[in-house]
Amino acid sequence: MPTVVLMDVSLSMTRPVSLDGSDEFQRKNLAVHGLNMLFEHMASNYRLEFTSLMAFSSLWELLVPFTRDYNALQEALGNLEDYDKTCVEAALNGVSNVVQQEWGSACPCQVVLVTDGSLGIGKGSLRHSLQTQKHRGDDKKFPLPFPFPTKLFIMSVANAEELQMTDAMDNLEELLRLSGGDGQIFTMEGPLCMKSVQAMFGRLIDHAYSPFHAVLHCGNLSSDVQVFPRPEPIVMDEEVEPMPRSVNIDLEIVGFIEIADISSPPVISRHLVLPINVNKEVDEVGTGTTDELEEEPSASQMAGKSPNFCVLLHGSLKVEGMVALVQLGPEWYGMLYSQADSKKKSNLMMSLFEPGPEPLPWLGKITHLGPISEAAENPYGEDDSKSPFPLQPSAKRSYAQNVTVWIKASGLQTDVQKILRNARKLPDKTQTFYKELNRLRKAALAFGFWELLKGVADLLERECTLLPDSAHPDAAFQLSHAAQQLKLASTGDSQYAAFDHNIAPMHTDFSS
Repeated sequence: MPTVVLMDVSLSMTRPVSLDGSDEFQRKNLAVHGLNMLFEHMASNYRLEFTSLMAFSSLWELLVPFTRDYNALQEALGNLEDYDKTCVEAALNGVSNVVQQEWGSACPCQVVLVTDGSLGIGKGSLRHSLQTQKHRGDDKKFPLPFPFPTKLFIMSVANAEELQMTDAMDNLEELLRLSGGDGQIFTMEGPLCMKSVQAMFGRLIDHAYSPFHAVLHCGNLSSDVQVFPRPEPIVMDEEVEPMPRSVNIDLEIVGFIEIADISSPPVISRHLVLPINVNKEVDEVGTGTTDELEEEPSASQMAGKSPNFCVLLHGSLKVEGMVALVQLGPEWYGMLYSQADSKKKSNLMMSLFEPGPEPLPWLGKITHLGPISEAAENPYGEDDSKSPFPLQPSAKRSYAQNVTVWIKASGLQTDVQKILRNARKLPDKTQTFYKELNRLRKAALAFGFWELLKGVADLLERECTLLPDSAHPDAAFQLSHAAQQLKLASTGDSQYAAFDHNIAPMHTDFSS
């Protein structure tokens, strides 16, 4: 999950604050100190996080594009210049452009907006932007919500009392609401000083950038791992009393399955699994690679001289072309697999399925899966020429049946003409005639299209009168019978308009 740091460099950020009666500092100095703290934390715990730094006042500027080089980010912070008035809307447009150009509109992103709560003056101010955002054309829409999933964190180098003296807090809350509400506003508690800004950024780190440590188990083997980014609790809307579900810190591998059988399943989120070095609190970067990388050490380098099950697992999945099914919590599963970022680098990834006992219908219930050795015969065949998946459902799904849909008049006309063509070839096309007739009858009853049934009945009676002298006598009887049944159904009487009822051919004594 990449991060964009949006730094306010307007003149209001140069306002001085007194620190313990000593030298005066600017609010910008406090903001830079807090961001350095954030970058140092990410350099130690989130080395795989891509971060970009932007500065804004009335215009915006991309100071550092998305990078993992936190030294470059800190160096850019030390070289910030002061500009003119604040224009948050222009900065948000810049964020939208930069993120979409780099990641597209599907990748979730975190935006850290660092400001002093000053909204700007006149046209271009946040106050003016929010007041006019509902009265704009499509070419000048307000940039929020972003076209990509976003978490917006607003870091205000001011305390809550200062923001509430004006409408600054209300406008910032409205900004957060427009972004989707998935974020938070952080303010400084107490006097404006280094300690307060450290505490504020510490709350941000605890909330959004705290590492997720877990233990990966497989039988008697286990490994300490870090899951990145931190899995978020999810709430299932269809539950009667929805409760947030969180990933357990004990991840249990319950089995292995071939990639072809797992296919491309729907997932909630994807995460990188890092093996934790036994000699360090947290790995620096990377997972199971065997080749030397340009920036990242290989898994064998990370694990040092001690065996690491996570590296063994990644190498095995990569070579065998399989995935590991992992239990995340009660009736909640995911999968571990090898994903290559380039020819030289591959990572151990974890994808989270939707909670439930049957997240992938073609596999059936996860608890019903078992090892091949327990099967009466190898379900894959002796030469791996077959597969037991997908499982066939006991009940035929509605989407597996031919459903009649009339979106345009031409579709309805085609179906009626098909019935008439078969009617003119009776009795040779008796079975096809009644098959098409019953299909149209069911669709008309489902839509409540009684007039259609009456109209087709009239057409069949007309066809009956137009039969040539050489026509088989059975044709007239079948057409009259079908027309009568359609007229009865068109009345809506439950005795004749039952949806499951089919019109059967009329039994006659004519021989072929």
